[in-house]
Amino acid sequence: MKNQICNYLTTLLPETTPEQFLSLLETPPEASMGDFALPCFSFAKVLRKNPKLIAEELAAGLTEQADKLGIEKVEAVNGYCNIFLDRAAYVKQCLATANGENHGVQQPGSGKTVCMDYSSPNIAKNFHVGHLRTTVIGNSLYKIYEKLGYNVVRINHLGDWGTQFGKLIVAYKKWSSKEEIEEKGIEELMRIYVKFNQEKEGDASMMEEARNWFVKMEQNDEEALAIWNWFKDISLVEFERVYKLLGISFDSYIGESFYREKVPALVEELKEKNLLTESQGANVIDLSAYDMPPCLITKSDGGSIYHSRDIAAVLYRKQTYGFEKCLYVTGLEQSLHFKQVFTAVKLMGNDWAEDALVHVPYGLVSMAGAKLSSRTGNIVYAEDILKEAMERAMTAIQAKNPDLQNKEETAKQVGVGAVIFHDLFNQRIKNVEFNWEDVLSFEGATGPYVQYTYARAKSILRKAGFKKNTGNKADASDTTGTYDINYKHLTDETSYALVKTLSGYEAAVQGAAECYEPSVVARYIISVASAFNKFYHECPILNASEEEKQARLALVDAVQKVLKDACGLLGMECPEKM
Repeated sequence: MKNQICNYLTTLLPETTPEQFLSLLETPPEASMGDFALPCFSFAKVLRKNPKLIAEELAAGLTEQADKLGIEKVEAVNGYCNIFLDRAAYVKQCLATANGENHGVQQPGSGKTVCMDYSSPNIAKNFHVGHLRTTVIGNSLYKIYEKLGYNVVRINHLGDWGTQFGKLIVAYKKWSSKEEIEEKGIEELMRIYVKFNQEKEGDASMMEEARNWFVKMEQNDEEALAIWNWFKDISLVEFERVYKLLGISFDSYIGESFYREKVPALVEELKEKNLLTESQGANVIDLSAYDMPPCLITKSDGGSIYHSRDIAAVLYRKQTYGFEKCLYVTGLEQSLHFKQVFTAVKLMGNDWAEDALVHVPYGLVSMAGAKLSSRTGNIVYAEDILKEAMERAMTAIQAKNPDLQNKEETAKQVGVGAVIFHDLFNQRIKNVEFNWEDVLSFEGATGPYVQYTYARAKSILRKAGFKKNTGNKADASDTTGTYDINYKHLTDETSYALVKTLSGYEAAVQGAAECYEPSVVARYIISVASAFNKFYHECPILNASEEEKQARLALVDAVQKVLKDACGLLGMECPEKM
């Protein structure tokens, strides 16, 4: 309807384009001012007319074609053209869209590839709460871009190379054993790593020994690489357990170690392009012209470093996947690092780098109230948070609905969903304060509130016997997604407000993708849930007249479909019963 109106407006003002009108068309702050409002002030200079007169002329033109455009009436008020839609026609179109293919979300990304680098924990270290943020933000962006039709390559760029592994090998040989590590896993690796960092303060030779072991790794020493691979396998078991709880998987686990062999060729290319400068024995790219410190490419001993491995990774991914964009979901503190890397890639003659490479930063997580118990006492692990959330959800279920079937699965969906939603509802750049009372509340902007709203909608449909492709709905051969109902029963203020909220789904998905911000979808979900609960309390459904009941059930059906789909974009599951 919006597009039709804007296309028609260009026939009234031939000097304009539909895109101009689309950018100007506003949603008024009050329903009494119409569904859309077109400010006419920007046309005054070009047309040399008073904005009030322009609004009146446009209103008259739209009124002539009101029936064809689905318009009920148009009012010219103080330079604004206020458009009131034919509510029944609008409701019919919105419900058809919600019930249609992909819930009305267009797929502009069809045929295009986006690479997403997220999660990326360090080998031999626990998956802590900081990794949880990059993981859920990245997973949501993957689902959002996939919804828009993009082919998304999910990359877990493991931190699996560096001097820290030399430290671990030394620590393993000094203070641990094969049996202890096989029994305790990553907990034992963390213990000996912490011990190494404590002991090295009083023994300078330990760091030299660690560096020597890492040099052995870089020289493909058989024993060094065997121990390193063993540590890596142990870590992946730990990570997979957390990913399974979150319902997350990846297309690639290629980590830093993969790119070390590509650094020598990178160095040669940089030399050929006169981009390398020697500094205290190390090779760097001078970025002073961009108000940045030098980008370190190789250390004084010739070894690779984060910058060089990340540049090699960008070039490999571009060659392998031919991406339209490559997103890096990492902490805000890495902003300078990625600015250096992206600038270096562009200086190598890759003009695509400016638009294609995107750092998606996020803030820190802090814990409020009682601190979670953790195995070290000073780190909060992601698995501990998820499991405690599930336990607390189970306690709530036992208190509110002890006879619920599949309680364990529901507790998992509610607990994990609560943690995910709490993170993603906040703008990613902001720091998040984790408070159990806020996370698991069934009121306000929380995951459980959304899930309970969805379960309420499903309960209503079950009680009414409302089923797909029955007398409640259009025949299966009807591909428009329309319902066999009288849409005039959904034109009251409360129902219409809910329908209008539903119609914003595509805009929310597109907006989230454009600014790499899952919170846009999370906040949209809350607006749908709030509008639906108001509708539920103000518009009787099961006790309404038969014709009204069928119309309201159709709206409930559309709501539950959009809610479930939108929650899926955050990585949340919705229980059928709660």
